[in-house]
Parts: sequence; C-alpha cells; structure tokens
Amino acid sequence: MKSTLSLLACLLTGASATIYYAGVAESGGEFGVYSSTATPGFGLPGTFGVDYQFINQAGVDVHVDQNHLNLFRIAFLLERMCPVATGLGASFNETHFDLFKDAVDYVTVTKGAYAILDPHNYMRYNDPSSQPYSGSVIGNTSDVTAATTAQFGEFWGELAGRFADNEKVIFGLMNEPHDMPSSLVLENNQAAIDAIRATGAENLIIMPGNSWTGGHAWTEGTDPSSAVMYQFKDPVNNTALDIHEYLDVDFSGGHSECVSAPETYLANLTEWLKTYQLKAFITEFGGANNTGCAAMLTDMVDYMADNEEYIGWTAWAAGPFWGASSPCCTDSLQLGSLEPGSTAADGSPGLYTTVWLETLQPLVPSLLQWSGGASVAGGELVAFSG
Repeated sequence: MKSTLSLLACLLTGASATIYYAGVAESGGEFGVYSSTATPGFGLPGTFGVDYQFINQAGVDVHVDQNHLNLFRIAFLLERMCPVATGLGASFNETHFDLFKDAVDYVTVTKGAYAILDPHNYMRYNDPSSQPYSGSVIGNTSDVTAATTAQFGEFWGELAGRFADNEKVIFGLMNEPHDMPSSLVLENNQAAIDAIRATGAENLIIMPGNSWTGGHAWTEGTDPSSAVMYQFKDPVNNTALDIHEYLDVDFSGGHSECVSAPETYLANLTEWLKTYQLKAFITEFGGANNTGCAAMLTDMVDYMADNEEYIGWTAWAAGPFWGASSPCCTDSLQLGSLEPGSTAADGSPGLYTTVWLETLQPLVPSLLQWSGGASVAGGELVAFSG
C-alpha cells in the first residue's frame, strides 16, 4: 500500500503518476549476424564484445545516476541462447546465458532498476541472418524446419526459472511478431505464460500482438490483434501488452519526419485496453532531432502519462555498438543514438544530446517505482535516491 506521502505526491503530479517505469531499449545483443545464402546465420554465435554486446555499464550508469531512469529493455538472440544445433527449448549455451545474466544483474542488482528480457526475433527462429524476415515462424506446423509452440514454451519456462527470484526482471515474450496469424501469436504467447507460471515465477510479463505489435494497427485489418489478444489467461494476473509505435508516415521508424500523431493513432488501442481493463508498455518509439519530432515525441510521452492504461515506456534505442549510426528516425543519416556520449558522424552532438537530453529527459517522471516487484498495478512512486 502506498504511504500517505506517496499518495499526496501522486495527486500533486497529476496523470504523470500513472507511469511507473521509464527508460531506454538497449540494442546490441542482437547484433553481429550477417546475411549469407551459403551459410544462413553466418556470424553465430559470434564473439562477445566484438560482434555483439548487451549493455555498456558506463552508459547504464549515466542513465540511472544522472537521468534517473528505472527501466532497460535488453535485447538478445534466441539462436545464441538456444543454438540451432540443439534447437529452441530448455538447452542453453551456458556461456552466453552467463554473459546475458551479467547484464541483467548489473541493471537490476547493481543499479536497482528494472530489466525487460527481449528475445529480438520477430517470432522466428533458426536463421536471424536477414531479420526481420529470415527464419521460420515459431509454431508454423506447415514448416518442418520451424520450432514448435511447445518448444517456445519450454524456452520461456527455462529462462523464467532462472530469473524467478529477481522481482525486477520483466519477461518480454517476443519482439515484433509479424506476417503470421494473430491466433498463432496468441497461442505462442499463452504457451510462454503457462510455462513461466509453472515455474512459480510471478514476474510481470509483457506480451506482443501481431503486425509488429504496432499500436496503430492493433484494431486494423482482417486479422487484427484486437480480435484475439484479450483471450490470454494469466493465473496471477500480472501480464501487460507490449506495444511499439513510431511517428513517421509508415510507422517504421525509418524516416526523420514525424507525422503520425499518437493521440490519433493510439486512440483505438487505448479504448480496447479500457474495454478489457488491460495495461500496456510502449517499448519502442522514437524520433529525429527536429522541431516536428520534438513536439510529437512530447505528445507521445504526455499521451501515455494522461492515460492510465500505459504504465511504462522505453525509447529506441541506446546500446554499446551504434557508434554514429542511428537506431531509427533519420532517413539513414548517421546522427548517433540514445547512448550517453553518442555523437553524429561529423562529430556534432548525437541523438543522446539532441533528442534524449533536449526532449525526452524533461518528460521523465520525477517519481518512479524503485523497489518491489514490477506489476500491472505498479508500486510505490518515489524520487530517485541514488
């Protein structure tokens, strides 16, 4: 139960108090696999620190200690955690797992923040060489090379069992499923939820929808996520939706012009969440360093703060290997990333300075959850105390 002081703080800060978790997506653990028709998945497993890396501890330090962020989404590849030779399931590459756990423990134990585990695989497995399209759709029974829904559940049961005693770990079931039946996305999600709960883990789960889990697309098309995703069952009622929403013309995050207003394109999703009394995180969104995007990014964060259905967010993206490259929203210009210290290719300030510090940092709530388990109900909101 919140203290009287915390409740008063919630009232004084208004709707922004509905955001319990705010931070960045850490992209880098999925790097280092290259397209090759002769050898699909060339670059696996890769060399840690050379081909891929989960976080830069110094960057996390800045985001926590100076920027007071309490949430990091940490990407990894299924094919590194579960080598293709042994298949998706409960058999892990233990060296790789230990490296991943080191990153998660640094965020959650050393820094006291929350971490979303992010298998960055688009609901596909066995060939990440040309993501987001390569690999077999998990659960596709017409593809003899595809991992099964049961194997996806086995994987999540094993991973969840290893983190069940860390209440600051959030299980993000899958990054951006697409081009598959929405019913299969639900089936895979449910297998994962069932396996996670079978371990005794009560950690927060965030589950995706179809169509790149786009908020704008949630209720659209002939096979929308909205038609089936409410049917999931969680015996401990601690599952939220994982939503992505970019602001450019095609919602891809590839363009520097922001034209798709969140209050317009998230409206149907928000009503759907209200109808089914569900909560959501927006774990990918971003924009370029221009006036139009600054205004629309502000609108995005304010929209989440004004609607209690949204309880957390991570902006795309920080990470140790971006260099001058941009994770999104720059029409392929090399303007850097949200990693502290990032610079553009010409040496000018990168997106960390021009987008994060100038636009997003002032919108980070001064009160966030810093203790206790992550939950759809949130927790006690307090100021960062170091």
